[in-house]
Amino acid sequence: MRATVIDYKAGNLTSALKALKHLGAEVIITDGDTASIENAERIVMPGVGHFAATERLDAMGMTDAVRAAIARGIPFLGICVGMQWLYAGSTEAPDHAGLGHFSESCTRFSDGAEKVPHVGWNSIVPRVGSRLLEGITPGEFVYFTHAYKAPVTANTAATTEYMEPFAAAVERGSVMGVQFHPEKSGEAGLKILRNFLEIAR
Repeated sequence: MRATVIDYKAGNLTSALKALKHLGAEVIITDGDTASIENAERIVMPGVGHFAATERLDAMGMTDAVRAAIARGIPFLGICVGMQWLYAGSTEAPDHAGLGHFSESCTRFSDGAEKVPHVGWNSIVPRVGSRLLEGITPGEFVYFTHAYKAPVTANTAATTEYMEPFAAAVERGSVMGVQFHPEKSGEAGLKILRNFLEIAR
């Protein structure tokens, strides 16, 4: 199993790389080599921090390379901001477009009774039939840290409640994303990463 991991200098890759290698994946890191994307068997994009950091993907030529890979059916997994990048954009950086694979935009949690950002363990309710979340039972806990979230739509693969329901995971065909950090989510997170690594085109 080979996983090409995109490093766009917007977060610490250490935990994600460690988890993928623990599961037996051969990991290739790319920080601008679009040939690695063109030859990828599957692509993982971890991300933390500000949505605007994804602007570097455009400068690197990665946006077009990923779009072409997705068109060829290459499995893609976005983690945290990596999932948000799959959408049209985010109100966190309204002048910067996302990949646009999903037409909706990400928005900030409303200030209310709960603290923002949403940090810590929370339960998810997976959608029946999700390949990414196969074997994950409703109510399993995973680890979140984010202030912006994606809406619940027909492409939502799992939901979580924090002040309001939001998309904890998204899945359409071979394009998938998780708002939580599977690499920090214990056995449930490892199961999700293993599911992704075992998905064949």
